Amino acid sequence: MKLEALRIANRSARKFIDMGALTRLWNLVKNFHPVDIVSLMDHLVFREKLILFNTLYEKEKEKAAEVLSELEPEDSAQILKELPVEQISGLFHLVPSDDVAPILDLLPEEMKESVLASMEEKPSEDVKELLHYEEETAGRIMSPDFYALNHNTNISDAITAMQLEGDVESAFYLYVVDNEDHLVGVVSLRQLLFARPNTPLKEIMTRDVISVRTETDQEEVARNVADYNIVAIPVVDSENILVGVVTVDDVIDIIDKEATEDIYKMLSLDSTYRIQDSPITSIKKRLPFLMISILTASLAPFVVNYFKGTIQQFITLAVFMPLVAALGGIAGNQTIAIMVREIAVGQANWISVRKALLKEILVGIGNGIILGSVLAAISYFIIGNPILGLVLGLAIIINLFIAALLGTLIPLFLKLIHIDPALGSVNFLTMCTDTIGLLAFLGLGTLFLKYLI
Repeated sequence: MKLEALRIANRSARKFIDMGALTRLWNLVKNFHPVDIVSLMDHLVFREKLILFNTLYEKEKEKAAEVLSELEPEDSAQILKELPVEQISGLFHLVPSDDVAPILDLLPEEMKESVLASMEEKPSEDVKELLHYEEETAGRIMSPDFYALNHNTNISDAITAMQLEGDVESAFYLYVVDNEDHLVGVVSLRQLLFARPNTPLKEIMTRDVISVRTETDQEEVARNVADYNIVAIPVVDSENILVGVVTVDDVIDIIDKEATEDIYKMLSLDSTYRIQDSPITSIKKRLPFLMISILTASLAPFVVNYFKGTIQQFITLAVFMPLVAALGGIAGNQTIAIMVREIAVGQANWISVRKALLKEILVGIGNGIILGSVLAAISYFIIGNPILGLVLGLAIIINLFIAALLGTLIPLFLKLIHIDPALGSVNFLTMCTDTIGLLAFLGLGTLFLKYLI
């Protein structure tokens, strides 16, 4: 939905809600795509969201279920907590099992058990099976609905079986299994259409199947789908028995979620943070990370205090201190962003680190020489002291070298000790570049002090 249309819809929805004109509210949104309704709900307060969702449910349960699938699990769970169990279970019958599982997992335990008990046996068992797997694994995000037939089935019978089965979420491929349900091949729907009716599936199937295990991390699942240009990937258990399928729409959600998480972590934000959160909630989520930042940034003041005698003798040094620290932090953050991205896509590890490290060091030194020279010249024209320009230029070269070195090594070290590289990398780097940059600048200033005064 275009921004202007969203603004108009938002104003109208709020007006209808305040008036209690729920029929007019329904007429406003009934032709909206579920994604557009979610965009609208993102700009409403919780009371308004709940009224809009209940209106959808009363007018068209299927659309309400589609909206529930498109919402973030946290937002869906927040709404469902206000609804009766029977209404929740009725909605869950219309929502794919792989979308139900993450929402259900966020509900209070007593409510979760009540919802599962009130659901029909098959969907309830499907959801329980998904909840059995660890979060952010292929097993948790897979869909248990897929087409799978025995390798001896011929094309004609396969097409008939698929028609009788009806539409499933992952209707992209027909998976082929042996007599023990082991995954042995895959057939595209295009192959089915153009093969002779009496041909067994085993004669046309692709035997080299790209698959993942139930315990595979969801990021690796997304990489496989992207790398092999497929729209769905089968999930097998430890015995290679086909148990589910992860589709490309889920992969897109994973990529979006992981990218958001990495960005938030690099900025020391809780990944559950929402712009709609109340000020109190926002303070609770952001304050702990700011307290950690105080600790990681506490070394720089000690360095400045140690050299206060030098600063007192040549106060102009204080003018350029923020510049040295800022350039190191910016350059280091650039390197960290590159390294975290490379790690996320599986292209950076300790084996390939030498090339990356050498390249980033050369970039850091090169940028340091250029920026240092430019700022040295500017400081000379402003202050008229060539030695100050030399000190500033050398300090920037040193700090950008350190920024490139640590910006490469910190994410890799965090990965080595099984900590998310995005988490804490920026804080550690800022601590180092601020401290070392000021140490280099003020140390050189002390060394050349007699030429500066």
